[in-house]
Amino acid sequence: MTETTPSLPSLSPVSGKSLIARFDGGDMSSDGGLLALREIEARLGVAGRLAACLRDLRAPERIRHGVAEMLRFRLLMIAAAYEDGNDADSLRHDPVFKLANGRLPDDGALCSQPTLSRLENTPDTRALIRMSRAMVELYCDSFRTVPRCITLDIDDTFDAVHGGQQLRLFNAYHDDYGFQPIVVFDAAGRPVAAMLRPAKRPTGVELRCFLRRLVKEIRRHWPRVDILLRADSHYCAPEVLDFCRAARVDFIFGVAATKTLRRHVEALEVSIRQRQAAARSDDKLRRYKEFHDDAASWKRVERIIARIEAGPQGVDTRYIVTSLKGGSARSLYEGIYCRRGQAENHIKAWKRHLAADRTSCTRAAANQFRLMLHTGAYWLLWSLRSLMPKRSSWYVAQFDTLRLRLVKIATQVVSRKSRILLHMPSACPDRSVLRMALERLPRLTC
Repeated sequence: MTETTPSLPSLSPVSGKSLIARFDGGDMSSDGGLLALREIEARLGVAGRLAACLRDLRAPERIRHGVAEMLRFRLLMIAAAYEDGNDADSLRHDPVFKLANGRLPDDGALCSQPTLSRLENTPDTRALIRMSRAMVELYCDSFRTVPRCITLDIDDTFDAVHGGQQLRLFNAYHDDYGFQPIVVFDAAGRPVAAMLRPAKRPTGVELRCFLRRLVKEIRRHWPRVDILLRADSHYCAPEVLDFCRAARVDFIFGVAATKTLRRHVEALEVSIRQRQAAARSDDKLRRYKEFHDDAASWKRVERIIARIEAGPQGVDTRYIVTSLKGGSARSLYEGIYCRRGQAENHIKAWKRHLAADRTSCTRAAANQFRLMLHTGAYWLLWSLRSLMPKRSSWYVAQFDTLRLRLVKIATQVVSRKSRILLHMPSACPDRSVLRMALERLPRLTC
């Protein structure tokens, strides 16, 4: 008799007994912890918010999968490290994915990969604008109370492409074709916005238009909130500075070195270099200087802070410009500006752990939609991490660690008449952490 499910080959025997392994376990899943993300998504309403921005042009009598269900399926796939849409053809039969989408294990399958591909190509420009507003609304709703001040870190990141996608551009620095989307996170790591764009340095006019829409939408929810923008030097365009002044938005930006700025610190650089050389030590010597100056393209004099650092390899001087009135030069540079480096970790999690750089659709609108889907999946894992105790290692764990330890849990699904039993491994090492996260779920806002 021929075996319908052949066993895995080349397994060595244990204590004289042969090992026979077959994929015939029935209703089982390798993503049992996905049900915790399902509860988080239900509270955040990510799929529902995005679905409300789309027009469903399908005939109602022929619809088997609603837009919100398809979006939820895609969000959970990305959060569980199935960023490739082709994985939907197998996962649509997974019992835990069915439960996470409100279907019983015996119900019909979830949507297929072609259906998800058609969904990704549905949004037009107006729908994408509505979605960007919905993502800002999700950000604002994630706070228990209206904050007095928020800090937004703005940066861009290179996204290599390997096809003929719209908006792709050759970037000489990266020696490759790609996109360079602008992304915004707040100081706590919450995503605020993501905009697809060609792989080139953004102009001041482009940045001003982007910031104007973003600030307007935030203040539509919080009219009196104080906003502080942090970014590196190529965001310090005169158009951006003028906008920040007009919109009552504080800023702290890096500034590229110029001859005018260097004249303010030449004497201090020589003094620090001599003191460091006299010390005959490998330790670096750091000093700060504050002054007011302007560039030829600026409309007014601004407060500038120079950080001068001397070491065995020479002197390194960096400049920042800020609208903040108080604070010492050291506290503004080290305590505020340098903390924007944490945004690099947020972008890393967004790209590497949630594959936000998988922008392989032909149309630019579809790739912009993908950025929002991956941002929605980021919200699920960020919210799961925010439920952890603040003094525990789980509160700063990377998303791939959370996924490996709390989502990738083997689960057997047994459907009874009045209930569904989920049998998880008794030896699961982090079962107490998952239980604690679900117990803390009422603390989650939205």
